[in-house]
Formats: sequence, C-alpha cells, structure tokens
Amino acid sequence: MRIFHVSDCYAPRTGGIESQVRDLARAQRAAGHEVHVLTATPGRAGERGGVVEDDDGVQVHRLGARIPFDLPVNPSAVPRVRALVRDLAPDVVHVHAGVLSPFAFDGARTALAAGAPVAITWHCMLDGAVPALRAAVQHSRWADVPVALSAVSGAAAERVADVFDAPVSVVPNGMDLDRWAPTRSEARAHVPSPATEGPQAGAGVAPAHHATAGTPVRCVATMRLAPRKRGSALVGVVEDALTQLEPGALTLEIIGDGPVRAAIERSVARRGLTDAVTLRGRLSRDDVRAAYDDADVFLAPAALEAFGIAALEARTAGLVVVARRGTGIEEFVTDGVDGLLVDDDAAMARALVTLAQDPGLLARLGAHAREHRPRFDWATALEAAQGEYARARALRGAGV
Repeated sequence: MRIFHVSDCYAPRTGGIESQVRDLARAQRAAGHEVHVLTATPGRAGERGGVVEDDDGVQVHRLGARIPFDLPVNPSAVPRVRALVRDLAPDVVHVHAGVLSPFAFDGARTALAAGAPVAITWHCMLDGAVPALRAAVQHSRWADVPVALSAVSGAAAERVADVFDAPVSVVPNGMDLDRWAPTRSEARAHVPSPATEGPQAGAGVAPAHHATAGTPVRCVATMRLAPRKRGSALVGVVEDALTQLEPGALTLEIIGDGPVRAAIERSVARRGLTDAVTLRGRLSRDDVRAAYDDADVFLAPAALEAFGIAALEARTAGLVVVARRGTGIEEFVTDGVDGLLVDDDAAMARALVTLAQDPGLLARLGAHAREHRPRFDWATALEAAQGEYARARALRGAGV
C-alpha cells in the first residue's frame, strides 16, 4: 500500500505528533508499505521547498516555506501537494490534526478534491473549540465529506464526534513495549520508616508519620515545556505536597525543554525548591529510559492530554502514574490499580502526600504496573490504522 502522511509538524521538531507520525511511518515501512510524509517542517539544515529526504526508508517531502522562526506553515504548498497526489496516486492520505493545523487541512482538502481516500486523526483535545468548530462544520461542505474520522483516545474521540456528529474511531499511539519494559523485578529500594512497618503497611491507609528525609519518593515528569503542558502548575503541586511532608520526602525531575523553561526555573528558585526540583532539559530516549529506572512516580499535570505517550512509556517502565481524570491517560492507567487519577492540582498534591506516607501503597501500584504490560504496541496501532484506511477507501467507493 502507498500511504501518504500529511502533518504540519515532523522531526526534527519534537513533540507528540512529530514523534508518533515518524514512528508510525517507520513501522509501516518496516511492514512493507511505501510511505511518504508531507510536512511543512524544515529539515535539520533548513531543507524546504519540496526537498525529499530518506528517513529510514520513509520519503519525507519538506514543503515548508521561509517563514520567521521556521513555523510549520506554508499556504503556497497546495500546488505541490496536488502534484504529489496526482503523480504518486496514494492508496490513502492520512492527515494528522491538532486544534490549529493549516498545512494538514490544506492537504486534506487537496486530497479530497483529487478523489483520494482520506483518514484524519486528531492528536489533541478540542475542549473549548467544539462549539465554534461544530458551527463551522455545519455551515460548510465538511458536514458531508467522505472522510474516516479518528482520534488517539476515546476522550479525544468524544470531542471530535461532537464537532462532526459522525462516527469517530480510535487510532491509538503505539510504542516499542520491549524497549520500555521494566529492567527490575522490584521497585527501587525504598526503605519505609518504622512507623510504616507492621500490619498497616500496604493497607492503603496513610500512616501517622511522614517519610523520612533518607527515603524520598522520586518523581519524574517528561513534557514539552509549553503552557498547555502545565509545567509551572506542577511546580506548585510539588510545593503544596512538600508543605505537608517532612523535608526531603519528595523530589521531582522535569525532563524536557520549551518556551517556558526559563519561567519554570525562576518559579523553582522563587519558591525555594532548588533542592527538590531539578530541570534536566531535553534528553535522548535512552537517557529518559535510564531516568525512569531511578524513579518511583510519573506526574502528568496536563488537563488536555489527548493520549500521553510519555506517561505510557513511564507506565510501561513500571512507574506509578499520577494524572488528571478525563484525559487519554485513562486508556492505560486505572485509578488505584497501577496509578492514581485526580481531578485538580490540589488532589494531585494530596496523592503525592499519600504515596510519600504510604510505601505499601506505592509498592502495590508499582508492582501491578510492572507485572501487567499495556496493550499499546505497534501491532495494535498498525491494525487500527489499517482499519481506518479500509474505512476511508470504502467511503470513497474504492473498495477495501
């Protein structure tokens, strides 16, 4: 099958869509498909204007323009997209969408006009945008276009269904579960204080004494340091938790980089948290994996997390995930079984206090996470994508 992926963003930019589109394209290429990526993101050396790169067998068409800050947009790319669809005749065009994806939606319109089967996957939560988008769809031809609609999680799919009033499938993100599998059979050595030993340990009830300074609960968060990921709010959560714990009971490493990193660093210093919170910057996947070996808990403060691939990687590695309810993370974290789901920042701080005070609970949740592998491997993701491609072709009358 000849597959086109159309995405505003792609490597070398980093982020959820960029990583998933690249990994999905590579997995499909490994499965024997011919795969092309059409993107407005320039290459590492600024390649744009139609330059084609070979990315492990995936043909990446750099259709970006010279725009300040190398923003991944190019309103003039439509003729090139039209020519590629005409000349290469893809079996399906898979469009990857966020709330604002001008290049991707130009690609979708162009492919539809050319008669190609089109599948669109949303990688975002549309909260706040549903009424405006629904009105736009109802007053345009998008209400009747033959497109296979999907999103990366059930939570995200609900919002897309509200916009289009049409069936919306789930095409989950995938990952190499073996690469992120636990490298230890037991949790990192976490010696409980004497107050937690005995009959109550592991009963799920916080003991009266806090964790000691010598046995901190080590937390980690991996994210792009952008406002919507709420890294600054996470620093406040840790500060709140530490006011309820003895000094040294809790530490946090934040992995990632982005436009608000300097603001987060200032917040950490202003709150007097430099001994507890460390910003490690952007790390390679291998270094992230190594960091998880030394951690107990993964924190996911974003309220609009469509899937949460970083949280899935941490969950697969055996960490206890603490995340917000109503997000895509609920696809692979069950409250009280392998993690804790909370309603707001105050509840997240309380969850941290509970885990710091109850090593038995922390150990039980971590043991379940290590012993029960999530289901989101690449075989699952590829099967879901193929199902959407068949649906797109059927909607176009091209058969399955």
